[in-house]
Amino acid sequence: MNKPRNTTGVVASTLLASTILTGCASQQTAQIIYPETKKVSVVDNYFGTEVADPYRWLEDDMSEETAAWVTAQNLVTNKFLDQIPYRDAIKARLTTLLDYEKVGMPFIEGDYTYFYKNDGLQNQSVLYRQKGEGEPEVFLDPNTFSADGTISLAGVFFTEDASKAVYTVSEGGSDWRKAFVIDVKTKEQLETPLVDLKFTGASWLGNEGFYYSTYDKPEGSELSAKTDQHKVYFHKLGTAQSEDKVIFGATPEQKNRYIGGYTSDDDRFLFISAAKSTTGNKFFIKDLSKTDSGFITITNDYDSDDYVVKTKDDTLYILTNRNAPNKRLVKVNAANPQPEHWVDVIPETKDVLSVTAAGNYLIAEYTKDAVSMVQQFDLEGNKVRDIALPEVGSAGGFSGKDWQTKVFYSFSNPKTPNTIFSYDLDSGKSEVHSRSKVDFNSEAYTSSQVFYSSKDGTRVPMIITHRKDIELDGSNPTILYGYGGFGVSLTPYFSTLVAGWLEMGGVYAVANLRGGGEYGKAWHDAGTKLQKQNVFDDFIAASEYLIENNYTSSSKLAIKGGSNGGLLVGAAMTQRPDLYAVALPAVGVMDMLRYHTFTAGAGWAYDYGTAEDSKEMFEYLLNYSPVHNVREGVDYPATLVTTGDHDDRVVPAHSHKFAAELQTKHKGPNPTLIRIETDAGHGAGTPLSKTIEEYADVYSFTLFNMGVKDISVK
Repeated sequence: MNKPRNTTGVVASTLLASTILTGCASQQTAQIIYPETKKVSVVDNYFGTEVADPYRWLEDDMSEETAAWVTAQNLVTNKFLDQIPYRDAIKARLTTLLDYEKVGMPFIEGDYTYFYKNDGLQNQSVLYRQKGEGEPEVFLDPNTFSADGTISLAGVFFTEDASKAVYTVSEGGSDWRKAFVIDVKTKEQLETPLVDLKFTGASWLGNEGFYYSTYDKPEGSELSAKTDQHKVYFHKLGTAQSEDKVIFGATPEQKNRYIGGYTSDDDRFLFISAAKSTTGNKFFIKDLSKTDSGFITITNDYDSDDYVVKTKDDTLYILTNRNAPNKRLVKVNAANPQPEHWVDVIPETKDVLSVTAAGNYLIAEYTKDAVSMVQQFDLEGNKVRDIALPEVGSAGGFSGKDWQTKVFYSFSNPKTPNTIFSYDLDSGKSEVHSRSKVDFNSEAYTSSQVFYSSKDGTRVPMIITHRKDIELDGSNPTILYGYGGFGVSLTPYFSTLVAGWLEMGGVYAVANLRGGGEYGKAWHDAGTKLQKQNVFDDFIAASEYLIENNYTSSSKLAIKGGSNGGLLVGAAMTQRPDLYAVALPAVGVMDMLRYHTFTAGAGWAYDYGTAEDSKEMFEYLLNYSPVHNVREGVDYPATLVTTGDHDDRVVPAHSHKFAAELQTKHKGPNPTLIRIETDAGHGAGTPLSKTIEEYADVYSFTLFNMGVKDISVK
């Protein structure tokens, strides 16, 4: 195992339970008067094609005009939501449902076992530590960082001897961070905080200092201005941040959008990963035991994703998908670390591999048809045993120090609340460490995996979960969730939010679309650039499967997704508006012609391509870009766009422009609204109180626009 370890360990906590009393019926609502959104004369020319951008002014997040528009939109949205008779009851139920103790997976640093715990309704989970069988004590309480919980703990990084730590915080959900150095024993702050860090952990070099990454602070808005040259710095304790030295990324040939540096646990090696996009990285090593040693290139292209899982003396254990789309673990001598010297330790199989290390063992977690299968190996690649899981679902963890004989892992699936196990590496015995205390009867529900055919015949998996006693008569309120991008795998997990939807008699479906990582790099690549339409086709085919098999009907089907999943929802609803009752795009990438001009958006080009790449790529993006495909006079599903005013990952202008297009061109009675959360970002670190409010609004909106007149909560 190699540093940095982000030990934030955020405790998953989610929402909703209620019982629908009435059948669906048409809702009578007052005509919505949307705020007037002015149009400006802005036209861009792409390869001879002129494209108007009448809402370009909404990209200026610093203007009073944009702020006034946000205020006006929220007023209209709140007025609509206020008329829903059961909105307050749902919020009250969410509050009750979430009011239980939530404990995260433990991790060991020095003499202490650390874990996150939320007593129930705390806005942020608290980091505790416990020595042996002693009483746990608070180590860091992010609820004290701000009165309203909008400053969150983003990560904690310990020295190898656990005497010092760096913790980072996010303000208002921003990706920009502050970093505080503390003495672990006393919890006292040791020096002035570092500021303006972004996309980084902290990797210690002994107790001397630590490596971190950031960009030069952009001119103009720090929430939307382009950032494209990441750098690795070294901060020496006791010195000013202005004296921090650039270790990598300062020269034109080192220019990359994402650069990370991390040391081996024995502090002998520094590894640098440099990437222009979210897929593929150049890889370098520096031997810190040798004075004035330079960087040695491991890989000098972006053809693979490579990461050092563990070092032992001169041997590096590297997880890679180079010449192995489903990944393999290799070993190599640090003196000659290039791919031609790599030797397989855990070869590639038909299932996608991820690896952690603990003790003198390697834990291989395979993703097999989107669910977990776990095996234990020794350092030579000899299989020790299969690790039995309670049932079909998702397992994670298994990481630890070289000296540990026990590690922790978690397990859940859509109907089984999260359970944390301790695992003895030598005996292979698992014991329950803690169980979720959520009030949910798993035995009353069923969760099954189905496979359906997409438009081109591709076999796509989907997990469908619902109460055992519902009738498959096409009348069930259903949420279909998807992502389909960046090699992200949607494995089955438990969510209190989903549990509440299931208690209502709702169906919850998750489709494992191309563009994700469920079947390795080939599956990912099949949903990128000029093949991105495959993702939308997979999602639409999942919708049709749910309808054809009587889980639901178009009048009871909602689609939901965030970020790249927000793009997915935007594309699906504009391509097949007839198929859905409700659309819930969250923090979505909606303007595909300009996404790369904001913050680090250009780093998404591996998945999307850009409008400047070629005429073919421009025309392809224009053909599905949600902002550019809202048509005049079309009756779109009831739509609630959600975003945060501090989202500097996918800037809120995407959502603003999409909502403006819908409100201007949509025809029909369905509402097309936008909900813009203040002091909130892309999602991470959102205070629990804001989460409850948002999902009360989202679920109220969904049920109301499916024709549900009334509900009765527990």
